[in-house]
Order: sequence, then structure tokens, then C-alpha cells
Amino acid sequence: MAKGLYLGTLMVGIDQVVFGGKAPWTLRHQHADHECLKPAAECKPIDYPKPDGKLTFDRLSSVFISNTNHAEDQPVHLRLQSSEIPVQVNLRRYAGPEARFCPAGVYEFVVSEEGRERLQINAQNCLHCKTCDIKDPAQNIDWVTPEGGGGPNYPNM
Repeated sequence: MAKGLYLGTLMVGIDQVVFGGKAPWTLRHQHADHECLKPAAECKPIDYPKPDGKLTFDRLSSVFISNTNHAEDQPVHLRLQSSEIPVQVNLRRYAGPEARFCPAGVYEFVVSEEGRERLQINAQNCLHCKTCDIKDPAQNIDWVTPEGGGGPNYPNM
């Protein structure tokens, strides 16, 4: 809401009515999305209600409904530039946003047998929304187009 609800509504109205959806301008943000993430210490945690199974569903049920499938032998399409950054930077400073911003629960922080935290990537769940590539504060996640046309398959759309 950086530009404001009323200004945005007015701009869309002018664009659609006067220019037929072909306005000669565009609105731009001052910063990339990943630059706007605040450290966890500056934010109040949000207490979301538990999914009720009727109107709201947990992440894995929603991934199941999307009919997501990736071939087991295809190359991994989610890569980390450094395996240390998710724990040393993102988890420490931002409370591990990867585990929250991914709508499919692809990223989760797990504790190894030695007691060390690490980021586990469940690429099989990926919905190809590219949120991780856009929102990762360190720009450490590299999303590449998967081979073989895998991913969400919405048969009723």
C-alpha cells in the first residue's frame, strides 16, 4: 500500500476507462521485495489460527490438491549458492523466512543428529511460484525452470 488505496483505485479506473488497459505509464517500487524484509526482532509474530479442514487447509493438503508432481530423476531446480547463509544469516536475523514465505512448505529448518540446524529443501512440493527467488533476503536461493514439465497440474482449470 505504498502508493495508497485511493490513488491506486483512481489509477486503475483511468487506465481501464480512458486508455482501455493500455496506459502509457507504469508504477514502480523504490526497492526490490527482498530488500524490504525487516529483522525478526523488529516485528511482532503473527498468531495464525489452525486450519479447520473446511474453509482453510494446511500447506501439505493444499499441495496435494494442486496435483504437484516432479519426476524423481530430474535435476534439482532449487539451488543454494551457500548452504551456510540460510542458518547463519536468514535464521539468525530474520527467523528463517524461507519456512514461512513458501506457500508449499518446500523449505524447513531441521536439526541434524549432531544438533546443528540446517535448511532442508523438499523440492517435490514446489509449486513454481518463484517466491523464494524473489523474497529471500540474501538472494541465496536460485530457482531455475525444472526439466520435464513437472510441477502443479490443475486438471479442472
